[in-house]
Amino acid sequence: MSRWQPNARGRLRQAAFELYGEHGFDQTTVAQIAERAGLTERTFYRHFTDKREVVFSGEVHRVLVSTLAEAPASMTAIEAVTAALDAAAAVLDERRDMTRRRQAVIAANPSLQQREQIKYATLAADLAEALRGRGVEPSSAGLAADVAVAVFRTAFERWIDVGEQRDFGRLVRDTLDELHAVVSGETSRHPERVALRGGLDRPVDGADDG
Repeated sequence: MSRWQPNARGRLRQAAFELYGEHGFDQTTVAQIAERAGLTERTFYRHFTDKREVVFSGEVHRVLVSTLAEAPASMTAIEAVTAALDAAAAVLDERRDMTRRRQAVIAANPSLQQREQIKYATLAADLAEALRGRGVEPSSAGLAADVAVAVFRTAFERWIDVGEQRDFGRLVRDTLDELHAVVSGETSRHPERVALRGGLDRPVDGADDG
């Protein structure tokens, strides 16, 4: 059990995802979530406005934006973005199993899928605003923010795969390497080199896991 689960908010989220998986998101009630967590409905509403907010708590979003905004002024835009992604990794890697349950719930519910797309668009806008606040030219800020979200999504989709062993920070770095290779044209010249660097051609003994 990870460190964040014993508190009320963590217990409610764990109970909710268990019930969403067993009965479906639409069929699960707040009363059922509170009962499964051994808490009251009043306690549920102290932490969440509704059962949808359990799925979209926004913590990783806040970490990404605040870390980017507060990164040292000496950092370039891409350095600050990378620092933000590393901070998100520290949050995500503590709750990998829970996040996999969350994504299974989203995958089974079209309305939640739509909400997730909106959340990604909002994240891109907030990251762009943070970059503009750092003095980055508006069009460049928008481009860097879109790249940050693309890297995050690519790493995230790999990270939640049940067969993936690399941590989120490692996947972010591998994805950034692959992006650099695509931009520089290295993928067409040396595809085998990119595969190794991106962790896509790992040794059979597992020495490169992690």
